[in-house]
Amino acid sequence: MLTDRLKESIFGPRTAAKQRAQYVVERLVNPEVIRPLLEGQRTYVAYALAHLDPRLFPRSEWWHAHGPQGQALLVHSRSGLGPALVALGDPQALDALCRVHPGPRLTFATFQLDHLAVAQRHFVLSRPGPSLRMSVSAASFQPIAGPAQRLHRADIGAVNALQHSEGLGSYPAAVLVNGVYYGVYADQRLVAMAGTHVVAPSQRLALVGNIMTHPRYRGQGYGSVATSAVTAELLKTCPDVLLTVDARNEVAIRLYERLGYREECRLIESGARRKDMIGLVALVRRALARRRAEDGREIVLLNYQAEGKASEGGQ
Repeated sequence: MLTDRLKESIFGPRTAAKQRAQYVVERLVNPEVIRPLLEGQRTYVAYALAHLDPRLFPRSEWWHAHGPQGQALLVHSRSGLGPALVALGDPQALDALCRVHPGPRLTFATFQLDHLAVAQRHFVLSRPGPSLRMSVSAASFQPIAGPAQRLHRADIGAVNALQHSEGLGSYPAAVLVNGVYYGVYADQRLVAMAGTHVVAPSQRLALVGNIMTHPRYRGQGYGSVATSAVTAELLKTCPDVLLTVDARNEVAIRLYERLGYREECRLIESGARRKDMIGLVALVRRALARRRAEDGREIVLLNYQAEGKASEGGQ
């Protein structure tokens, strides 16, 4: 028997005045159907767009919802450094998607700024503040020379030692094989590195990430040299090279601006832990949504207060 608390989590709290909005949710499996949904948002959806690459597409799931307030797209992928989520579209439609397809318990999420309330309804975000998405092109790039070298499988021990200096976990050697990583060695140790979150030449873009300098070696320009080397390598095959930085990190922003990066948009990029830790609520909601539909799609019902704001509950 369902407890009152679980009923409230699944169906939503009882309020005096509610309106019900119906959303149709379906999985998209054709890249050419998905691509038009991403048009006009290339910079923001770069990580999702990269997964239209034939090599990466099998590692992604694409969910679409449409209803009275508009439409939304939710992408779950598992490539590179682990699970990731990218959300695009109307917040209310996104709410419908997150109720039935929230993804793994732990993920790295990209949300629009106006998604924050919905995101926090379903996830605990480690960094809910805004970040900048910046881009550089061959025309704007201003390289910084220095002793950077390409990192290969044999360097994984040094990479993980640098990771541990920041209290971070270890990487598998595959990240160096499949990505583009450059590092700077000093005093016989790796003291700085920069790498990639995703590289998709078929989509003409790449995302720089995992930029790090050992605490003892900061302020000497090593991070700039490593980032410059990665950027230069990526621009050989990807006309659009992007990265994300916390909007409060003025030092890093100035560094990237010196390299020729410019702000394109603001977004939320954060580690995310699903609030429904065991997945039971989403499982029940998904089963109910499938029962409402007869064509393989899912029908999600959202209870909304009379003024149009979503209640804390769901279907």
